[in-house]
Amino acid sequence: MDKKWMVLAALMVVIATVLPACRPAAGTIKIGLEAPLTGDYAYEGLGFEKAVRLLVDEINTKGGLLGKQIELIVEDDKGDPKEAALVADRLKANKVIAVIGAYNSTATEPASAIYDEAGILHVTPSSTATRLTTKGYQRFFRVCFLDDRQGLFTAKYVTQILGATEVGVLHDNSTYAKGLAEWTKKYLEEQGASVPFFDAINPQDKDYTPILTRIKGAGLEAIYFTGYHAQGGLLLKQSKDLGLDIQWLMGNACNNPELIGIAGQDAATGVIVTSEPLPSDLPYMEAKLFNEHYKLEYGEYPSSVWWVMAADAFNVIKYAIEETKSTDPAKLAEFLHTEFKDYPGITGPIIGFDEKGDRLGTIHKAYIISETGEFVPAAEQPTP
Repeated sequence: MDKKWMVLAALMVVIATVLPACRPAAGTIKIGLEAPLTGDYAYEGLGFEKAVRLLVDEINTKGGLLGKQIELIVEDDKGDPKEAALVADRLKANKVIAVIGAYNSTATEPASAIYDEAGILHVTPSSTATRLTTKGYQRFFRVCFLDDRQGLFTAKYVTQILGATEVGVLHDNSTYAKGLAEWTKKYLEEQGASVPFFDAINPQDKDYTPILTRIKGAGLEAIYFTGYHAQGGLLLKQSKDLGLDIQWLMGNACNNPELIGIAGQDAATGVIVTSEPLPSDLPYMEAKLFNEHYKLEYGEYPSSVWWVMAADAFNVIKYAIEETKSTDPAKLAEFLHTEFKDYPGITGPIIGFDEKGDRLGTIHKAYIISETGEFVPAAEQPTP
């Protein structure tokens, strides 16, 4: 063999040795997204998917995590607890290491039990029912704020800003809405207000005239609805039709432009909504960068706080994988419990978790629906 062929053969050996090290590691990192892609909450679930996929695609373009591509497996739970359990079983069978979701607490609760038993890391962006983190699940976390904190914020707003003393609370018996209602009632009474009306609607009903008639005769100055936007919109529409002159307040599940479409602009104007800050009101650099990235991809800014919370949930999982150099859910959860703190999130300058997996701190604002159909921050906010 002449020298030229000897050099070429040696070069081929070197290339064969080096190339495998340059290739991505075998397999993918499977992350599940459980969200309502159909049904009453589809607006939020579809936004979840767009926000998370934006980040996944960006990371995969840059080479992935730990040399592997991220495989996002999206499942539709329709916001229904039975569907949520089936979704959890499917994601378990797909061998995901982590799951983002669900949107509503009623769906998250049964799914969380399955993820816990399977040893899957579980981060919800929006399920705020306080009881979800009382079950001792060591791999369950949330980047949203809890209902007890929203209840206290609302009670202070009603008493300090509105000056109301006779307040009604209306819920829909769901895990989230009932919990928020109970916390709000507790704090209203502690703030010196009376709650002479406390009741629930059936979210399957379409005619709320009977309960609205009772509210009309209850002598209330304000009524706080803690359920979801689809029913909230109907309540506002039928309230106007009934001539019910009362200050409506609604919880963060009504922080949704579809509420106005269902209610009609006239019925929605002046309604006060308590919520985490909208994406456009987040002053943090991480939020500004994400909002611009989202607009560049989809042609509009994100309009729901829950979409950016879903992005934060993904970023928390990504950061834990990077820092631990592992995809073992047990190691990721241990890191989040013991070492993860002061993370610069999209929805707040500091994300950290307590021993139960709840996000530390609280950030809520009061919004008023304007005559042009916008959620405008109220001029006054209660003292902390």
